[in-house]
Amino acid sequence: MSRLAGEGPRSLPTVAEQGTRRGPAGEAGRGSGAAAVGHAVPRVPDFFIVGQPKSGTTALHEMLRRHPQIFMPEGKEPWFFAAELLERTPPRPEGTPRTLEDYLALFEGAAPDQRVGEASALYLWSKTAARSIAEVAPEARIIAILREPASLLRSLHLQFLQTYVETEPDLRRAIELEDARRAGEQLPRYTYWPSALLYSDHVRYVSQLRRYAELFPPERMLVLIYDDFRADNEGTVRRVLRFLGVDESHPVQAVEANPSVQMRSARLHEMLHALSVGRGPVSRALKATVKAATPKPLRQNALRATQKRFYLSPEPVDERLMLELRRRFRPEVEALAEYLHADLLGRWGYDELD
Repeated sequence: MSRLAGEGPRSLPTVAEQGTRRGPAGEAGRGSGAAAVGHAVPRVPDFFIVGQPKSGTTALHEMLRRHPQIFMPEGKEPWFFAAELLERTPPRPEGTPRTLEDYLALFEGAAPDQRVGEASALYLWSKTAARSIAEVAPEARIIAILREPASLLRSLHLQFLQTYVETEPDLRRAIELEDARRAGEQLPRYTYWPSALLYSDHVRYVSQLRRYAELFPPERMLVLIYDDFRADNEGTVRRVLRFLGVDESHPVQAVEANPSVQMRSARLHEMLHALSVGRGPVSRALKATVKAATPKPLRQNALRATQKRFYLSPEPVDERLMLELRRRFRPEVEALAEYLHADLLGRWGYDELD
């Protein structure tokens, strides 16, 4: 596990010192034109919550951004440093930054004495994010939360169904499709992130952590376990505050965020998606009419209320499938336990597998 370096906030370069940088998509930041006058660039993040999805990153983001010495954008998941996610990103009101200038604009509201951070839970899975982060913020601190593989994949599959990344409702079948999907076959027609549907890639914990360890020293990496965060929200957040070098005595309020849900109807879910993104001539026309006649906050509230009606609590866990997944991914857990010097086999029940 990591320890706190104990150093103060770093000084940041001016635009003239930084020059023109390129985002992971290969686009130059438009802020380079300010270099001639030497204006200070916006803050770059001091820390990143890099993953995993469905492991408490949303709750941690919300709890940290309430601390007066921390600034995090209201919108989670900029995805800027994960090139795999930028080919076709979901339409969302706040947009997705494509240039370094657009990305850094997310942090313009930070005070000089605040720690600045962001949370994009697929940065850990991404094969490009670690190096791209190091190029822009080489002094940054990295926070990861890891979850037992079988429960992670079940929750991730439900999340992908909810967010239109996945259309196969059966987790077993979705995992069986990995080989075909890796070859570009049997992918959902409108999926945003086809490579993210290779579920096994999400639990390659040691290789994911090593991508960051090659670029960031141990004292700048903090690896947390999801079970600890669930059992003691406050204690885990105070540990993160110590790692970030801010006042850990500030009141901490527990947050429950982003619970797993299940669709009531795949057909209704697809229709709602088509309307929300304006896919097809009828949906585009209807969306344009609603957009012209309804203020944005009311549209968003109505969409959220409609979505809630379409979702249920998940069905009971398929224990047979969970056992199969635990047996399959036991080598990953063994490797992670050795890497972190932690008894994860006992904590996650892998020492009882026959």
